[in-house]
Amino acid sequence: MGFKQLIINPGSTSTKLALYEGKEKVVQESVEHDAAQMQQFRGIADQIPFRTEIVQAFMEKNRIQAGELSAVVARGGLLPGLKTGGYLVNDDLCRALVDNRLSQPHPSNLAALLARNIAAPLGIPAYIYDAVTSSELPLVARITGTTDILRQSYCHALNSRAMAIRYAESQGVPYAQLRLIVVHMGGGISLSAHIDGKIVDSIGDDEGPFSPERGGSLPAFELVRMCYSGKYTMEEMQKKLRGTGGMYAHLGTSDCRVIEERIQSGDAQTELIFQAQAYQIAKGIGELSAALRGRCDAVILTGGLAYSKMLTELICGYLWFIGPVVVLPGENEMEALAYGGLRILSGEETAQIYSIPQNESACSHASPDPQAHSEKDGLL
Repeated sequence: MGFKQLIINPGSTSTKLALYEGKEKVVQESVEHDAAQMQQFRGIADQIPFRTEIVQAFMEKNRIQAGELSAVVARGGLLPGLKTGGYLVNDDLCRALVDNRLSQPHPSNLAALLARNIAAPLGIPAYIYDAVTSSELPLVARITGTTDILRQSYCHALNSRAMAIRYAESQGVPYAQLRLIVVHMGGGISLSAHIDGKIVDSIGDDEGPFSPERGGSLPAFELVRMCYSGKYTMEEMQKKLRGTGGMYAHLGTSDCRVIEERIQSGDAQTELIFQAQAYQIAKGIGELSAALRGRCDAVILTGGLAYSKMLTELICGYLWFIGPVVVLPGENEMEALAYGGLRILSGEETAQIYSIPQNESACSHASPDPQAHSEKDGLL
């Protein structure tokens, strides 16, 4: 297929850009931004002109002609209530991504806004695909032990679904017919359960295993005690959960290569912490196996940490009774966005339309649809 897509994936200090023609990557770059320069922007929306210029410069540098593009595809932001798959970037979606009542501020929220800035003057569609918050969690999976908190799905849906689809294709079986557990292992670790082509449950990077930079799930009473101890500010506690937690907190590094070198040199403490990380990942997989009622076609290990044979072998040692384990390493975000957009352009999938809920202020806390679950979900 000759569809050409411009792919946009902004991070906190970088903007990743690519041009795909069909499934072939024509060019890809990561434009790095000085952290001090980024601090001059007060909010996410303030970065739009700056980042738009970067996208336009990428197009000029690589001689990407506006008329040859079929679509612009961007990373999805932190907007609760999205289902898996693609969404057309419309006014409601853009408005919600910059409204703190509807979304959480995050660099990925910029992607759709940048995509529309490029696509609208060209008269071509802009899409987001498999945002972090994408899922089809049924009601039973969203209830918690307090009425103040309703579970949302926060996992690396983009790479997780892409690897699930890749595995299904390798088996010659439609993705929608498989029951899978996918573990994305990067700076944070998230897990997801897939049934009928949907993410029906997940474990976010603050709900389960600790990781190279995340504290993971912690004993609640001890965490509350730390928060009110007077020793730490809110920002410091957040850093302990995301940024300086996990392997970094124990070992002073989050680099798996450095950690493995220490283990090979005989560092017993480093080996113990590394084993504990593998053990917690395996526990998370066991937890999600209940969502599949034990009928798991495969466990997929992906993300940057999946390159570590030492780690994947430790995890596999716990999982013989759950199902076969498949290792598909790497982030694959740009490819996942391009392939998702291609499925929409080719008619294999239909882009969904986002509408802001009538009760805007309650968007992220809205009660789930009681009819959203069924026997088919495998959870009831």
